[in-house]
Amino acid sequence: MRIVTMSLLAIMAASAAQAQEAGDVEAGRRVFAQCRACHLIDNSARNGVGPNLYGIMGRRAGQREGFRYSANMQERAAAGLTWDDATLRAYVANPKAVVPQGSMTFAGLRNPEQINNLMAFLAEATRPAQ
Repeated sequence: MRIVTMSLLAIMAASAAQAQEAGDVEAGRRVFAQCRACHLIDNSARNGVGPNLYGIMGRRAGQREGFRYSANMQERAAAGLTWDDATLRAYVANPKAVVPQGSMTFAGLRNPEQINNLMAFLAEATRPAQ
């Protein structure tokens, strides 16, 4: 019985952690307001000061057509850097830790809840239409 109870508690803790990481899309939209000065998220060929983020999930870094990436971002892309949940979380938390000589001037988000919310928003807003 003790093993079953401990297993159940572990499952509940994992579910709670996943729910916490899931984030709030609407709150993430508000967090994205900090990004909007440089990044677009629409299905157009336009880039801003930063690359358009449409379709970023699963895309190899440095591949947005028409955007001029820093040499360091190009090196990281050539080494296989791909944008997924883990790499984007690390990048928005501290861009210089992921691409040390990159041109991103944003210092990063320090609040884990804001990162979770932003990730929920980006997952929805940048997903190509099916």
